[in-house]
Amino acid sequence: MPGMTVPQQTTRLAAMAYGGPEVLQTETVALPAPGPGETLVEVRAAGVNPIDWKLYSGMMGAEPARLPLPVGLEASGVVVAVGPDATGAAGPLQAGDEVLGYPLSGAAAGHVIAPASSLVPKPSGLSFEEAGGLLLTGATAIHTLEAAAVGDGDTLLLHGGSGGVGLIAIQAAIARGAHVVATASEARHDAIRALGATPIAYGDGLLERATAAAPDGFDAAIDAAGTVEALAVSLELVPDRGRIATILPRDETREAGIKMLGGGPGADPGTEIRNAARLQLTELVERGLLSVPTTARPLSEAADAHRDSMTGHAYGKVVLVP
Repeated sequence: MPGMTVPQQTTRLAAMAYGGPEVLQTETVALPAPGPGETLVEVRAAGVNPIDWKLYSGMMGAEPARLPLPVGLEASGVVVAVGPDATGAAGPLQAGDEVLGYPLSGAAAGHVIAPASSLVPKPSGLSFEEAGGLLLTGATAIHTLEAAAVGDGDTLLLHGGSGGVGLIAIQAAIARGAHVVATASEARHDAIRALGATPIAYGDGLLERATAAAPDGFDAAIDAAGTVEALAVSLELVPDRGRIATILPRDETREAGIKMLGGGPGADPGTEIRNAARLQLTELVERGLLSVPTTARPLSEAADAHRDSMTGHAYGKVVLVP
């Protein structure tokens, strides 16, 4: 787009050491010109995800040479410049295109160099804040539904219904024709109900509450909570273990023989499913079947935003706004 300014440097969020959110700081770095198959994106919002703090905590490796470690794997924004052959998941890109991207590197920034293949068009019905939190949790939610084979007429038990993955999984499952019973704190029940699911409280008595909510039984279960309770109740209520999936595997889930999803040992990363999910998600948004509950914080409050996301105190998806 004529007249768009191509900056020579940007502010980005990075971990200056390995540890907790206190290691996060902003720094100014030079911006190279986008190369073949790349774009330069002005970031409007960047999602906060568990993989972020797993990376900068050191639990996935703590090589000093990687520091400072850029933070952020997804974002929404506007294309500022393109390199040769910059073709996104939905076609060629040009300056001025509104996009959302995943996977990216160093997305929590004012601008980011993004592989064109990681970008999809931003749905007109989403704000940049909502769009910045859609793809990673959304792709995870679609992966869980595929793994548990959730479809029309199924009754799904969803643990962790008010988190980023849970809220999208509820809507995507309902769009497939499933009935969803979702666990959440009582303070979140109205929000769960507004999405079309049946909310129930977790904790003592969950088995009885779930049974009462679906007297004809459950066809599948998704664990987005990672608790002993979620595993035990799922195994009790879902006859087919092949239709139970978790995104938070532990030793107990491995021993139970249920489907483990994600990047951990023995888990299915579902790379092809998650890549294909990006356009599925934006289509659901365009059809009015999917919204993205979001809590936005400025980039200057990144450490607090990460703490909120880690503790589950924020509703829905936490995003950072540069």
